[in-house]
Formats: sequence, C-alpha cells, structure tokens
Amino acid sequence: MIDRKRRPTLLAALLGALLAVCLAATATTALAANRGLAAADCSAGYVGLTYDDGPNPGNTMTLLNALTSNGLRATMFNIGQNAQNNPSLVRAQRDAGMWIGNHSYTHPHLTQLGGSQILSELQRTQQAIQQATGTAPRLFRPPYGETNATLKSAEQQLGLTEIIWDVDSQDWNGASTAQIVQAAGRLQNGQIILMHDQYATTVSAIPQIAANLRSRGLCAGMISPSTGRAVAPDGGTGPTGGPTSPTPGGGSCTATVQQGQQWSDRFNLSVTVSGTNAWIVTVTVTPPQKIIATWNGSPSWDSSGNVMTMRPNGSGNTFGFTVQHNGNWTWPSVSCRTS
Repeated sequence: MIDRKRRPTLLAALLGALLAVCLAATATTALAANRGLAAADCSAGYVGLTYDDGPNPGNTMTLLNALTSNGLRATMFNIGQNAQNNPSLVRAQRDAGMWIGNHSYTHPHLTQLGGSQILSELQRTQQAIQQATGTAPRLFRPPYGETNATLKSAEQQLGLTEIIWDVDSQDWNGASTAQIVQAAGRLQNGQIILMHDQYATTVSAIPQIAANLRSRGLCAGMISPSTGRAVAPDGGTGPTGGPTSPTPGGGSCTATVQQGQQWSDRFNLSVTVSGTNAWIVTVTVTPPQKIIATWNGSPSWDSSGNVMTMRPNGSGNTFGFTVQHNGNWTWPSVSCRTS
C-alpha cells in the first residue's frame, strides 16, 4: 500500500517524467523539421531569389521569417540609407542566412548622374552595410536596372558585380500573389527573379514559390560574384582537395565535400576521401566560424583553432563536421594528403 504522505511526491515525479518525455518529443520533431528543410532535391539546379529596397522596419522581419520558415535563402539588395538607418535589420538579414547586396544609397537614376556622384552612391552603401555586418557587399543591382559605362566603371573600382534579373515578378507594379508565384514558376537553373522587400503580396507568395521550386527539383541558391548567375550556396560544387604529390610509398587522395543539414546558425558538411585508406585531411575555417562537432574521424587542432586535421578512426573514408558560421556561410577549405 502506498503511504498517503508520499502520494504528492510520487505524483510530482510522474508529472515531471511525463513533461520530460513531451519536451523530448517536441525537440525531436523540431529537429526533424529542420532536417527536412535541408534535405532538398537540387537536381535541376539553383535559382536566385532577390528582394530590393530593404531593409524596412514594417516588413523586413516578416519577410525573413517567411523565407526561413520555408527553407529559403535569398539575396537582399539594400538601399544604403535604409541600411544606415536600420543596422539591426541588416544584421537580421545576415543572421537569417541571407546574402546582402548594394542597391545604391538613395535609389536614384544613376545613369543621369556624373561619375563622382555615382561613386558616392555606391561607396556610402558599401560602408553602411559593412558597418552593420562587418562585410562589404560584392554584388550590386542598379536601381531600375539602368546601367551605362560610367556606372560599370564605378562598380569595377569597388569590386562589385552588376546583377540584373531574368524574371520580373512585377510586384512593384501591383501584381497579385498568384501572379508573383506564376512569375517565379518560369525560373530555370541559374536564373534570377526580381522581387521587393515591402509588399505583402510578395511575402504571401513565398510558401507557394518554395513548393513550386521543390516540385521542380530546384533550390534557392546564391548569386556568384564571378558569373552573376545563381549557383549552389557554397558557390559551386564545394571545395575539393586535388591529388597530392606521391609519397615515397606512392599513392594520392582526393577529398570531396558535400553539403548536409543547415540551420540558421550552423551547417553540416561531409567529406569523402578517395584514392587511399591512409589519409590526412586538413580543414581550414575562416574566423569567426568555428567547428563545433565532428564524427567518423579523429580530429586534432592547431593553436589558432581554425585548422582541423582529420585522420581515419576505423569508421570508413567519410567523415563530417558542424560549422557554427557566425555570419560567414563560406565553406571551409579542404585538402587531402596520404599518410
């Protein structure tokens, strides 16, 4: 028989255990949802989702929440004075995994300005965004898509790649949510769509755009500063280590990197080594990135903590690691040599 004095204690213990089970189930469900977003089929390639004219206090966070909840990343072409006035929103864009581009300081018709005025428009925007995020943009979208030789010269001076678009959503022209979704449905591998930060219809279109891309095997990618086209978020197929010089015993190896799961603050990569079972792979991250977890290998670190050396641990020739990006989504460099 249970002592009546002990009943409250037992009841509290049972309730505590039940609560722990519920919390664990909730956490597992959330993790599974994140994994589901990351496990996208990108077999048909990548497209560039772009949003101009931000950041805007009334809409930017709503836009970012819609993008992240649907597993999408986009390029935000910010107006410099908006960035200057709302630095916390620029950081929110960065922290949500978005790429940030230059869209001039006051959104003028740049082709009607002189060279010094154009340079000022671009430079002030570079400075505003760099002050907010620590990184200056590499992409520039001219207001209204208007460009000329004088503007291109200013872009070149600042190391900016000019980005126009392949598909115009017409959201600025009163397009409905359905029309915006229809426009995005025309995107093909490498192409870029023009949208804007400030329209509710544009935000409402995001879940349908995400579903349409998934149904066609397309993913939202980054815009390459070298080609101006949409590519995988790492900028290509990922860094690989080429064949090393033969060792006295002969042999070489190649390390191939593949993207794994990703979250708002971190991402996973896996490395597969071919050519030998006796390998040493060097992984170098760019601060403020940090490697916070590894599996299927034996890691060691240099004094800076930025260079990890991985060796086999008997789990095969594929290992993985988690990078806490701290605002830098660039993949670490990876190289391989035989041991």
